[in-house]
Amino acid sequence: MTRHLPRHLGRAALAGSAATLLLGLVAPSAVADSGPAAPSAASRAAAHRAAEAPGTLDTLSRFFAREGAVSRAAADPRVEGKAVPVYYLSPAFVAGEKGAPVARLEFLASKAVSSDGQEASLWTVERGRSWQVVNIATGDDETHYARVGARKLPGGTVFHEPQINAWYVQGDVRGHARVLPLDKDARRAVGADGASLDAYRERVHEAYGDKLPGSAYEKSGKAGGYEEKAGRAEKAGRADGHEGASAPSGEPMAAASSVAGAGALLALGLSAAAVLRRRRRQRG
Repeated sequence: MTRHLPRHLGRAALAGSAATLLLGLVAPSAVADSGPAAPSAASRAAAHRAAEAPGTLDTLSRFFAREGAVSRAAADPRVEGKAVPVYYLSPAFVAGEKGAPVARLEFLASKAVSSDGQEASLWTVERGRSWQVVNIATGDDETHYARVGARKLPGGTVFHEPQINAWYVQGDVRGHARVLPLDKDARRAVGADGASLDAYRERVHEAYGDKLPGSAYEKSGKAGGYEEKAGRAEKAGRADGHEGASAPSGEPMAAASSVAGAGALLALGLSAAAVLRRRRRQRG
């Protein structure tokens, strides 16, 4: 089922955070320390052009003016920096497939800023032969953590575990493959010093490996989320007062189908529905 975002603008984030992975379960096996495929320079340039397109900037003006903090005419949005690749925890890695990288590319993100200092993240995916903006989310988490990860572990892969809204960087640390935390949620998951890649795989396999189509978990009605042993739960369909964003064309953004077109459906839940919620700030 595809869930369309409303035409009016507001705080929007396409959340894998309250959803489970679409996984095929296999026995755990050794996972190679190979990075995920990176977008080409041409793809990043095309995503940047989509972010700076007049239609996108017009949509951003309405987005930044949504609560009256600034008028639409005065918003004067601009795109800062280059588009960055955004990686999410890979279902193949969780399933324990041999050689699977820890994460896979989901979309490219660009940081947008208004005249009064508001920030937003533009999510772009390749649809057909062109790159298009499919979502606007408040804040700049994607580009922020890309910078933080590059400083913490140069050359590493920054990725998101959307089920708990955690950000990490994975790479070689003194000859060993490790996963290092970049925010509070990640530190709660793997500790301040991080974890070995194998230990991280074991953790996510235990957490998500049984959340499959046809599983007892799905049949119990919990397919939109999962409950941690500590008792914290994310429920399917949780919205937290969200509002949606319109595509630059003026048509509603079909978030699930748009991202799925780019092969980015892993965090949309067992029903393949887009779950929306307000972006949380978990920095520090």
